[in-house]
Amino acid sequence: MKFFTALGLLSFCLTPATALSILDDGTKIPGESPLELCPGDHSADLITIKNVDLAPNPPKAGQELLIKASGTVKQTIEQGAYVKLTVKYGLIRLLTTTADLCEQVGNVDLKCPIEKGDQTIEKIVKLPVEIPPGKYTVLADVYTADDTQITCLTATVNFAIGGLGFFNEL
Repeated sequence: MKFFTALGLLSFCLTPATALSILDDGTKIPGESPLELCPGDHSADLITIKNVDLAPNPPKAGQELLIKASGTVKQTIEQGAYVKLTVKYGLIRLLTTTADLCEQVGNVDLKCPIEKGDQTIEKIVKLPVEIPPGKYTVLADVYTADDTQITCLTATVNFAIGGLGFFNEL
């Protein structure tokens, strides 16, 4: 579950940052990543993600994943903020949980309160070799302590057979 949590947290640990879109449908977050805004109006979101880059993109099991993100926090995010996180493997729901956002942003070297203004994140995460191949979809709906939506993000990642394990040596 550590990986699933990490993948899900990737989506919402970008708290210092939500979306200036570059695609016609207005959901794709700029940069080299699978992150998108959830469908709907995001004009009132408390963060604006300017760019997210993953290297490699798509992520690969057993390799390090470099995450770079930048954006703007429109309003200070205080203790009590939370995320509703869902992770699916194909059509199978693997995880549905609510997590304390302020605890989780420590994974990207931030802490609450997250102050208003421009923010940048750069973090390397080691992905386990044991990630089963397949399509994973993550939904992270992020709220303040008083239930004001901070943002809603989604990402779909396809992991191929292999990673750094047995199949790569054939």
